Amino acid sequence: MQILPFYMVCDESGSMAGDGVDAINSALPDLHHEISTNPSVADKTRFALIGFSTQASVLQPLADLSELTQLPSLSAGGVTSFGAVFRLLKDTIEKDVVALKAEGHDVYRPVVFFLSDGIPTDEGWRTALDDLNGFRYAPKIIAFGISDADVATISEVANFKAFIQRDDSVSPAVALREFAASITRSIVSSATGMAAQGGEGFDLQVEEQVPGFTSLSLDKL
Repeated sequence: MQILPFYMVCDESGSMAGDGVDAINSALPDLHHEISTNPSVADKTRFALIGFSTQASVLQPLADLSELTQLPSLSAGGVTSFGAVFRLLKDTIEKDVVALKAEGHDVYRPVVFFLSDGIPTDEGWRTALDDLNGFRYAPKIIAFGISDADVATISEVANFKAFIQRDDSVSPAVALREFAASITRSIVSSATGMAAQGGEGFDLQVEEQVPGFTSLSLDKL
């Protein structure tokens, strides 16, 4: 079976307290429902939830969402260590892909949806990002920035697409709900497209525009 692994990576630093984590937590049941109740999508995808602040942790290990009754919640506190989450992502993706292959699956390149509302507080995070981008199962990264996130940093984290919250056009809470909804639509569209091709090839489907966000250019040299 062909499997598409998706990782939702969310900033849980102190600045996300209140409306930030509440908005994500209220959107997670919808994401779970949309994917878990669509057999053709659930069969072809696996989903994981990772949170990071001072440290990073796997809140929901990679799983078939149809086999879960609910997703765990985020909680906020601490600072914003990008390096911690990039190191965890590399280790987690490597173990997950090896495990899926051992089960006999054909595994497509993992996809990471990365969200932050701040600026990294740790030195050396770029080294961890380079390591993540340089290893054999390097994921495609779609990065979203809200509130005080830095445009240049969000663009640097992304290697596929990047989005930044539009200034004052929507509240962070509304933007976060759109972030979760965009992930859901991307997973459904990608899996549906793969099913239509009979598993012969796969194109990641990510929206060009997400309500409340501006798309950023990744044409870096």
